[in-house]
Amino acid sequence: MSWRITAAIVVSLIPLLVSSVDDSEAAAARKAARVKVKPSAPETCDPRKFRIILDVGHTSEAQGATSARNDVEFGFNLYLTRLIGTRLKSAGFAATRVLVTDGKAKASLLKRVATANADHADLVLSIHHDSVPDKLLEEWEFDGSRSWFSDRFSGHSLFVSERNPHFTDSLSFARLLGKELKAGGLHYASQYTLPLMGRYRHPLLDKDVGVYRYDALVVLSQTRSAAVLLEAGSIINRDEEMAMNSPERRELIATAVVTAMRTYCGKR
Repeated sequence: MSWRITAAIVVSLIPLLVSSVDDSEAAAARKAARVKVKPSAPETCDPRKFRIILDVGHTSEAQGATSARNDVEFGFNLYLTRLIGTRLKSAGFAATRVLVTDGKAKASLLKRVATANADHADLVLSIHHDSVPDKLLEEWEFDGSRSWFSDRFSGHSLFVSERNPHFTDSLSFARLLGKELKAGGLHYASQYTLPLMGRYRHPLLDKDVGVYRYDALVVLSQTRSAAVLLEAGSIINRDEEMAMNSPERRELIATAVVTAMRTYCGKR
């Protein structure tokens, strides 16, 4: 075969080779286009590592409200919070911490916030028991002592702050907890929307389960994690005070917290 014939053959094959390369590259490109990029798995909430701080409202020096039978709120708060803590740990939330603070009112609030922030809490739940403004109280005698009560209002309530950097998460947990309390047959305190509450009047964010906005609460507004305050029930109401002292009511509330926490953690 002459050189000219060989060259002619090579020249004639060039388009075929180029076409083959182009076809291979196009096929590779089509294959790459069909391969979907697998998204990274979202972070899941591990209950064992989920840092919950259960804040016992008030202190032994600043004991909060006084019940219709002259018991202090701090005792109610401490008992219920410890029970909730036990139930949460039994449910797998091993990093749960019950926070008992000492000192006078204002100083203790700053201590709570500092502790929660230093611990990098995922959620703070502050436990309280409710009363009413002094102008709504009535006098009665209990065990020979002058006492005060108001049977006009009852129920629990939940508070969140828009000043909290995790307001949306706070509201989400508050709604979940309110839903569980409602499912347990409890009702929320509706008086916070009334003018007679004066400076304690607050906007109602969820009229179905009783979540209110309370921006001025330090434990809600200055905590760098989601934060909710629960008024578990009214201890100035004589019938509800008795209920709040019962193991059945405390277990109902503790169970509601655990169920709400599981759902909240599962959605994160």
